[in-house]
Amino acid sequence: MLDKRAQILLKTLIERYIAEGQPVGSRTLSRHSGLDLSPATIRNVMSDLEELGFISSPHTSAGRVPTPAGYRFFVDTLLVVKPLGSGEQRQLEDQLHPDNPQRAIQSASQLLSQLTQFAGVVMTPRRRALTFRQIEFLRLSEKRVLLIVVTQDGDVQNRVLFTARDYSPAELVSAANYINQNYSGHSFEDVRQRLQQELHEIKQDMMQLMNAALDAGNRAMEEGNEPYVISGERNLLTAQDLSHDMRRLRQLFELFEHKTTLLQILDLSLRGQGVQVFIGGESGVYAPEDVSVVTAPYLVDGEVVGTVGVIGPSRMAYDRVVPVVDVTAKLLSSALSKL
Repeated sequence: MLDKRAQILLKTLIERYIAEGQPVGSRTLSRHSGLDLSPATIRNVMSDLEELGFISSPHTSAGRVPTPAGYRFFVDTLLVVKPLGSGEQRQLEDQLHPDNPQRAIQSASQLLSQLTQFAGVVMTPRRRALTFRQIEFLRLSEKRVLLIVVTQDGDVQNRVLFTARDYSPAELVSAANYINQNYSGHSFEDVRQRLQQELHEIKQDMMQLMNAALDAGNRAMEEGNEPYVISGERNLLTAQDLSHDMRRLRQLFELFEHKTTLLQILDLSLRGQGVQVFIGGESGVYAPEDVSVVTAPYLVDGEVVGTVGVIGPSRMAYDRVVPVVDVTAKLLSSALSKL
């Protein structure tokens, strides 16, 4: 679509605008592009780029700024990604410990925010979180039993059950052993269905205990499985392109509040490979203008289970944000696969 000269000028314009935040004029392009072109030739190329919709001219300035289409062409065709610095790489490796999945996910979100100064978001793993490794019953008092659930990822959830009768410690151990030996690795809903089909010989009062445990366990797993973890939203209040426009800030924070909308954007990353950049509303999902979402899927044991991402103004240093997101996704994949 663009000849080499136009590509160099567009790349230079976007890089200068990202760096300085001011409309870029022909003199700046002449100094920084490395091309030996007259001001008239540069203006003609800028006019062509404007007609193509890649740049626009603010009313108050003779310079030009990128449009979402210009950013799109830049990211897809002209972007040269910088390798992540050794210090930042070590920071990610040191803090993404594979000892606890929730801690690793929270750390990944915070690191994405710290390294980019935008909002970092991590979609929590899908499917795996709703299965359990082990349960235990602990008698607290008459008709009160503590249910302890250990998930496949090592998380622990506790719930108090109020029972119809008093169960002895031996009965509680027997019920827990039966579930663990026969149904470890399944979801609570799956266990419920199989119990109803297979265990007609269980005493009715013991069945009531098990059903109460399954109900409470399922609720505990769902409550402990927030769809995503987000950090650094406050960074966007000081982002130059957003901080002076309350309408856009309001739109952005509405996006955070409406979890379904943000999840739809993150879901798109699950179907792709590698880092993806969504600029403005081009994802097909409502998103504020001048906001970009950079995402990458992460895997557990070779299976895509979630997404990491950075949310910030479209005028972001993509050459830096892209490798941060890419490396974080890979390190999180490695950490969670070791559990």
